[in-house]
Amino acid sequence: MNGFVANFEQSAVSAAAAGPALSVQGVDLRFGGIHALRDVSFAAPAGQITAVIGPNGAGKTSVFNTISGFYRPAAGRVSLGTRDITAAPVHARAGLGLARTFQNIALFRGLSVLENIKLGGHHTMKAGVLSAMAFNRRARKEETALRSEIERKVIDFLEIDHIRHLPVDVLSYGLQKRVELARALAMQPKVLMLDEPVAGMNREETEDMARFILDVQEEWGVTVLLVEHDMGMVMDISSHVVVLNFGQVIASGMPAEVRRHPQVIEAYLGAESGVVQ
Repeated sequence: MNGFVANFEQSAVSAAAAGPALSVQGVDLRFGGIHALRDVSFAAPAGQITAVIGPNGAGKTSVFNTISGFYRPAAGRVSLGTRDITAAPVHARAGLGLARTFQNIALFRGLSVLENIKLGGHHTMKAGVLSAMAFNRRARKEETALRSEIERKVIDFLEIDHIRHLPVDVLSYGLQKRVELARALAMQPKVLMLDEPVAGMNREETEDMARFILDVQEEWGVTVLLVEHDMGMVMDISSHVVVLNFGQVIASGMPAEVRRHPQVIEAYLGAESGVVQ
């Protein structure tokens, strides 16, 4: 076995031996007088799918942006495996195995599907800047190998071979979201962060995306952390759920436990509404 799948499985074994793939410990985040996150702590078990949910304004995006390095917390710690990445810049976190997608599609509109996906894998290349600029023999060899691996592993896996040469701006919304997932997978992540991966999708597109996320976790051993409003999908595919409300963790556990938690029911539906569906 070689290439992407082998790297993913090796990463999963290493992460499992070290404990949680990702942990957030006592994180506080402030914007002036706004206390966005208050003592937020949770862990994403290695090789599993963990969902972060909560009503609008609960702090989900703030948590994601803190983990991925866009925000610097006032207090607390973010760890990837056993490594403290709280102060690491965004590009360094990517090099350590953290990849993410965005709530609003962030593809390069002037490029093709394949070109967009290849951008995700460029940080794995060993050729230096000058070699890459000159596109010498080593750089050409790495570029060819990268393209081959992406076409063989990522593009085939996500069933987008038929669109790989099309410009991304002619694709449907659902396919653009799939291309963004492909670009994140090309980074060979240990932890894959998905920010509302099925937002705006119809039922068929949602089912397809849920299947791909499950396959990434089950077949490749990647740890998945996702933020999502589609409670049906969250409860179906997640093994662990963390619930935020007003910047604080109010519940954490297995989906069946969380959906019946009194504070979760109240936060979502009102105290008399029963069970979160």
